[in-house]
Amino acid sequence: MERPVVRGRGRECERTVVAMSAGEAGRSRADGNPGSRADGDRERDTRPPTLAVVVSLVAALAGTVAALVAAPTGGAVVGASLVLLAGGSLLGSARVLSWGATTGIAGIALAAGVGGGAEPLLVAGVALAVAWDVADHGLSLGRHVGREGRTRRNVTVHAGTSLLVGTIAGAVVYGTYVVAAGGQPIAALALLCFGGVILASAFR
Repeated sequence: MERPVVRGRGRECERTVVAMSAGEAGRSRADGNPGSRADGDRERDTRPPTLAVVVSLVAALAGTVAALVAAPTGGAVVGASLVLLAGGSLLGSARVLSWGATTGIAGIALAAGVGGGAEPLLVAGVALAVAWDVADHGLSLGRHVGREGRTRRNVTVHAGTSLLVGTIAGAVVYGTYVVAAGGQPIAALALLCFGGVILASAFR
């Protein structure tokens, strides 16, 4: 690029040309990509993707309905976990999500303790595990990619994988229950708690 022609002589003329070039370069850097990227980072929405929130709440709702079918008292406690999972997703808080999962497990254990059926309780357990896992994954996506990122396929695959793993684990637990429980409520409670440990290990 040719230097601009400035009338003058000697070193004074050269200093004027250099100063003009430096000023133009400074303005170019100010208008360049680094500044734009910084503005983009500041404006990025770090909330979890909408699809992750919706899938999590649908799974939690399914778990609540299943727990209500098994035992209304325990189902009401599981319903409280739905509220906590929604709050954790909206607030972006992994701690609140953990409270929701813990509340759901307590509700399922309560329902089993009062004689709730094993089948709906296992459905509730799998649904709750999927709800928590997808919600937690959504928080991670929000932090690293942002809510507006292209995450639809990622969320869909993750939710499908979680459901598949949960279904297999639930089938193993139910098979063990049918063979070994003998219709005893205490044995059913122990097996369901053991199944909860299996589910938690599978998802983590």
